[in-house]
Amino acid sequence: MATTDRETARVEPLDRYNEELIANVHPPDWVNPEPRERYHLVVIGAGTAGLVSASIAAGLGARVALIERHLMGGDCLNVGCVPSKAVISAARSWQAAADSHRLFGGPRVAGPGNFGEAMARMRRLRAGISRVDGAARFRELGVDVFLAEGGFTGPDTVVVGGRTLRFRRAVIATGARAAAPPIPGLDGVRYLTNETIFTLTELPRRLVVLGAGPIGCEMAQAFARFGSEVTLVDRGAHVLPREGADAAGIVERAMEAHGVRIVHEAKVVRAETRRGEQVLHVERLGGTQEIAGDALLVAVGRAPNVEGLGLEEAGISYDRRGVTVNDRLRTSNPRVFAVGDICSRYQFTHAADAQARLVVANALFFGIGGGKASRLVMPWATFTTPEVAHVGMTEADAEMAGRRVQTITVPMHDVDRAVLDGQAEGFLRVHLEAGSDRMLGATLVAEHAGDMIGELAVALTAGIGLARIGATIHPYPTQGEVFRKAADAWRRTKLTPAAKRAFHAFFGLVK
Repeated sequence: MATTDRETARVEPLDRYNEELIANVHPPDWVNPEPRERYHLVVIGAGTAGLVSASIAAGLGARVALIERHLMGGDCLNVGCVPSKAVISAARSWQAAADSHRLFGGPRVAGPGNFGEAMARMRRLRAGISRVDGAARFRELGVDVFLAEGGFTGPDTVVVGGRTLRFRRAVIATGARAAAPPIPGLDGVRYLTNETIFTLTELPRRLVVLGAGPIGCEMAQAFARFGSEVTLVDRGAHVLPREGADAAGIVERAMEAHGVRIVHEAKVVRAETRRGEQVLHVERLGGTQEIAGDALLVAVGRAPNVEGLGLEEAGISYDRRGVTVNDRLRTSNPRVFAVGDICSRYQFTHAADAQARLVVANALFFGIGGGKASRLVMPWATFTTPEVAHVGMTEADAEMAGRRVQTITVPMHDVDRAVLDGQAEGFLRVHLEAGSDRMLGATLVAEHAGDMIGELAVALTAGIGLARIGATIHPYPTQGEVFRKAADAWRRTKLTPAAKRAFHAFFGLVK
């Protein structure tokens, strides 16, 4: 089994860093407060969505209760964004050291690194960050923090730790968890997920990764850079199926250059543990083969955390995808709202944060200052090398919506800074409303795409066209110059043959 105690696995090994983490996000000596007569807002779940909802409401003067049965900070702090990006940063540093001589004439680097030290650094940084999400800090913000199992007992009541909390409004923010596919034999295999891979202290010699989505690709590339022999097993034709084939292809070639073996169009029909190895039996290209490793990371599938919440008692509808909400994030119980991974197709920390800001106004102020979730402009990024970032519509989205599209593409090898940094693989692709400079969406494949996509997210949110971005002075040399180059390319399309003839005629008359 992956683990019999999900929360214990999250904090292994029990070194001083993880002890500091626990002391912040689930203090062993925590005493739950006496419940108030009635709360303006009860929040169930202390991940990003719950923490933001509770802190904003309390800051506005509302009586707020926050319930968490496991670790405050949720997936992002404990098993998601924070540990994964620390691991990815370490792996990039190792790769940079190895590439220094070949690319830049730097010193030759040989020999293995210390994987244990890289993971200890991750745990140290995570523990330091955890104070912001900790129980003591939220108590200081005026939030009543209850660390215990909680669930609805009626349309306006929740029981937590044997005590009843009455509420005017409630928010469900219990998130989602890693889910394994129904593969015969997998239940008997000791596999890793994103919830357990960060407990490792020794580098697996051979790592098999099942799933080529963002988590699978990020971890496959990172562990290959650390020195594992990594095999990525993918059911599809290319990695990152949510991205276009050309963007995915660039990432795939980079992964293979860093030592990842990628097996496409592979259907896993059985899994087993054999002589200490984790073995996947795969059907592919009309035949079968075995793929074995010392460790197996399962990086496919998510399941909403709806169990034990008493949703039926509160009259709250849900299905296998999570809690059902309308565009203002209200559930079938008008007193109860939901935010984050429990109800959203955008399972990102920043999506949970943005929805939480909407839900406080929608729940407590009758929607004044809030808004509709569908109006959020949602960027996302996959932190491979190079990174892939996207915002707004894809070309297929626009066509399905009946929008005519003009597409502008600028390769990163046309950007001087990318060339100088040795990071010229990639492109910017912008989709415009045909006949105008109005942006519908964009994809960026570049070394710093996750940081850079924010400029286009601002433009889409504010209704700023590509021409105005091009009129903005960008520092030279920076990779952000790619946006100005896209605007220049669009302007050139406006220079029709008739316009060119007119200009030639004009300058022919000017002496």
